Amino acid sequence: MQIPRILTSLLGGGALALLLTPWPAPAGFTLPEMSAQTKACAECHRKETSAIYAQWGASKHYRANIGCYECHMAVTNDLDAFEHYGQTISTMVTPKDCGRCHELEVGEFNASHHAKAARILGSLDNVLAEVVEGNRGFKTPGFPNGTSAAAVSGCWQCHGVEVKINANGKPDPAVWPNTGIGRINPDGSEGSCAACHARHEFSAAQARTPDTCGKCHMGPDHPQIEIFNESKHGIAYRAHVDKMKLDNPKWIVGEDYSSAPTCSTCHMSATRNQPVTHDVGLRISWNNRPELSIRPEISDAKLGLATKDIPWQTRRTNMVDVCLNCHNQLFVDSFYQQYDAIIELYHEKFAKPGLALYQAAQPLLRPAQFSNPLDFTWYEIWHHEGRRARHGASMMGPDYTHWHGTYEVAKHFYSKYVPELQELVEKHANSTDAAKKEAAAKLSKLLEEALNHPNHQWYQNRMDPAEKARRDQERQEFQKRYAK
Repeated sequence: MQIPRILTSLLGGGALALLLTPWPAPAGFTLPEMSAQTKACAECHRKETSAIYAQWGASKHYRANIGCYECHMAVTNDLDAFEHYGQTISTMVTPKDCGRCHELEVGEFNASHHAKAARILGSLDNVLAEVVEGNRGFKTPGFPNGTSAAAVSGCWQCHGVEVKINANGKPDPAVWPNTGIGRINPDGSEGSCAACHARHEFSAAQARTPDTCGKCHMGPDHPQIEIFNESKHGIAYRAHVDKMKLDNPKWIVGEDYSSAPTCSTCHMSATRNQPVTHDVGLRISWNNRPELSIRPEISDAKLGLATKDIPWQTRRTNMVDVCLNCHNQLFVDSFYQQYDAIIELYHEKFAKPGLALYQAAQPLLRPAQFSNPLDFTWYEIWHHEGRRARHGASMMGPDYTHWHGTYEVAKHFYSKYVPELQELVEKHANSTDAAKKEAAAKLSKLLEEALNHPNHQWYQNRMDPAEKARRDQERQEFQKRYAK
C-alpha cells in the first residue's frame, strides 16, 4: 500500500512505526507528535482566530495531535486547493478527508439518506425556493446568470448544494459557507460531517443533543424537534440533561445513561445489542416524506443505496431493540399498532383519494407548478399537515398528531380542497374545449365517489344510521356521567 502524503510529510525519520500504519487509519488514530505544519497553523490562528484555536484545543483531535494541516491539507490538482503560507490546503473538509481516519463512519454515512439530501434540488421544494419565492437576482462568478437568494440561504443550508469553485480556487459565495448534510463537494464526495459534528471541536456530546438535529428537522413540514420537545422523551431529557453523560465515549443506553433518550439514542447510538451507526435509516420502518408513506427499502432503491436489501421489518426490529431498554414488549408493540393506524388513517381517508383527485384535476389547471390555488392546497395537506400527523405519531407527540396534523388535514381537505375541486368542475363542465369538458366530467365522477365513501359520508349528512345512533348514545352517556 502506498504511504499517504500525510504520513510521509508530517514527521521525521523517527516515525517508522507511524509509516507502517495502514491507510485509511482506524478510528482513534493518533500521531506520536504534532506536525510542524499544524504547529505553524496553530501559532498564527491562536492570535487571528482565537475561538477556533480554543475549540480545537478542547477537542479529541488536539489530544491525538491531529490539527489544522491534517484535515485541510490538499494536493495541487484538487479543485479547491490554494497555497497558504507555503502549504497547499483547501477550505473545505469533506467526508473523503474525514474518512482517512473515520473510514467506517463515513462508509455508513455515505449509505444513508443524509448523504443524498442535496438531491432535493430536483424536487418541488426547490421549485418553490428558486422560482415561486425567488428570482435570478443573486449573481456571483459561479452563477453569472444569477440564482435565488431564498434557495441559497434557505433550502441549501440544510440539504446542501453542489459546491462550485471559482477561478481563484475559492468556493463561490452562492454555495459557501454551507454545511448542508448532503453537500456535493469538489472532490466528488457527498455530505458534510460538520453538519452534526460542528467545527472545530467536533464534539460527540454536541452531536448527541436534540438541538443539533433540530437545526434542520424543524418547521411546518418536518417539526421533529418541536415534537420531541412536546413528548415525554423531550420533557425527560430537559429535566435530566445533567445525568445524560453526553460526552461519555461509549454512551450505551441502559448502561451509561438511562434518564432519557435523544434523537441520536433512537436513530444512531449503540445499545447492548447494536453498534453505533451513521446510517439514520436503519431503524426507520416508514418513510413519511412522500404524499403516501412508503417503506424505507423502496426509497433506498430509488436512491441506489445498498440498504435497499434491508426490509422494513428488520429496521423495526432494530428500533424495538432501542425501545426495550426503557419499555416492555407490550408497550412497544401497542405503540407500533397506534403508529401504523395513523398511517393507515391518513392514507385511506385523505392521501389516496386526495392524490387521485389532484391527478385527475391536472388537465383543468394552469400548467406551471404552483400557479393554481389547488397546487398550494394539496401541497400543504400532504407536505405540511400530513407529515406533521405522521411524524407526531411516530414520536409520541399528541398535539402534532392531532391539532397540527390530522385536524389541519381534515380542515383544509373539506373547507378548501373539495370546494376548489368543485369550482374546477363547474368552470369546465360546459367548456367548448371537448378535452376539458371530458376531464371535468371524470373529475366530478371521481369526487362524487370519494365523498360517498363511508369515510366522508358525514360531510354530506349521510352518516350510517347505526353509526350515528352509536355516537349519539356515547355522547349522552358522557354527558350523564359528568353532569355534576
